[in-house]
Amino acid sequence: MDGSLDAEKIAAYFKGKSILVTGATGFLGKILVEKILRVQPDVRKIYLLVRAIDAESAKQRVEAEVTDAELFCLLREKHGKGGFELFVDEKIVPLAGDVIFENMGLDAPMLEELAKEVDIIVNGAATTNFYERYDVALDVNVMGVRYLCQFAKKCANLKMLLHVSTAFAAGDREGLIMEKPFKKGETLKEGTYLDIDVELHLVGDVKKELLQDGVGSGDHDKTERKAMKELGLQRSRHFGWSNTYVFTKAMGEMLLGQLHGAIPVVILRPSIITSIFRDPVPGWMQGTRTIDTIIIGYAKQNLSCFLADLELTMDVIPGDMVANAMMAAMVAHSGEEGAEVMYHTTSSLRNPAPYGVLYESGRRHFYENPRLGKDGRVIPTKEMHFFKTIASFHLYMLVKYKLPLEILHLVNLLLCGLFSQLYEDLNRKYKFVVHLVDVYGPFAFFRGCFDDMNLERLRLTMAATSPEEDLFNFDPKTIDWNEYFYKIHIPGILKYVLK
Repeated sequence: MDGSLDAEKIAAYFKGKSILVTGATGFLGKILVEKILRVQPDVRKIYLLVRAIDAESAKQRVEAEVTDAELFCLLREKHGKGGFELFVDEKIVPLAGDVIFENMGLDAPMLEELAKEVDIIVNGAATTNFYERYDVALDVNVMGVRYLCQFAKKCANLKMLLHVSTAFAAGDREGLIMEKPFKKGETLKEGTYLDIDVELHLVGDVKKELLQDGVGSGDHDKTERKAMKELGLQRSRHFGWSNTYVFTKAMGEMLLGQLHGAIPVVILRPSIITSIFRDPVPGWMQGTRTIDTIIIGYAKQNLSCFLADLELTMDVIPGDMVANAMMAAMVAHSGEEGAEVMYHTTSSLRNPAPYGVLYESGRRHFYENPRLGKDGRVIPTKEMHFFKTIASFHLYMLVKYKLPLEILHLVNLLLCGLFSQLYEDLNRKYKFVVHLVDVYGPFAFFRGCFDDMNLERLRLTMAATSPEEDLFNFDPKTIDWNEYFYKIHIPGILKYVLK
């Protein structure tokens, strides 16, 4: 990384560049694509790899899920309706493919064109389900990295590969967590060694065993799905990770470190990505974050309790700041042969936000702006109870739900199965809630703090020479969390998630 960066230099870098983006239909992918098009209209091409059966389906999916989003409103205003469509058609190239396939499922002519044209690869494709099937998570989060690396080595003019991971790939640690890539075989549990090929073979062996058991086709699919989900959690915890998502993202980082060779690589580890802070649309978001359950429960008044310690820090970072950091990092490390740099795009060290700030902002918002029910009446805002430990939550569930369930079970036996259906339904729901706590509990009580010294060094290279420098702001210290949650994030949830 040579010299200083400024907004003009970052925007200028993308002029004439061709960029391949995976995961563009996701929240962060959309923000990045919009930002590049807005700040550098002379970008050559942005290739978007999306799951689709053919080119026409890919085009329709990109229109429906990416460019039709309100996120692109400033570009629509700038170009006008017809002009915007022409601009998008000229700059964006939808590709029907998938990272889970070798050569991304693309045909030879398209692969050859990409290899000649692409300057930058941004890998944002991922399955983020904590309780994902192990085979699916390995395909997307691990094998996807392998196939992208193979393709990257065929690109004649490639200057950079940026891989989006997650800060929580570092595991459920306490204290300061450094911006440090995983080494080959490294795990979080002493005495274990992680061999990715062994994990891939294990999945294949388990699937073969299930087939040999001769379960019927319908039952087999259900049995295999359950077995793959349980295998993912089992293997994650065997090596010290809490869930399949963060475990396979860590494996993806590890594989990238082994395979990238001379290709300059940046691994970006965001924490919980929240709604847009500044531009183009403050509050815009897609999907639900774990922390938003508090707000959604408050809004609907259907959640009386929640698993969280209000004094603990929830590491969150707005989506536009993550996209800004991505663009700055691409420019900073373009062409650095063999480089492997990791950035934590996080807030817990520079500007920590406790869960209590989100909760109090929610209380304030709903007391001042009460929700109306379908009948037009005000929905009363009730207080929410928080469990500071998983043990206290389990005790609550035992007294409030499990004991009454056992009484119902006994009555059901005495009445010859009269309440069998009711008991089965309630017991299934109880087990589901307990399972959710098992999977998400470690995340809710995360006590680590992410060091962001590398990102701070990158920030320090950003020469503030004009008001336009805010165009690529990724400094969490500029956020007042109370104001952000109250005026931007919570209204964003209500507008874009609870439509």
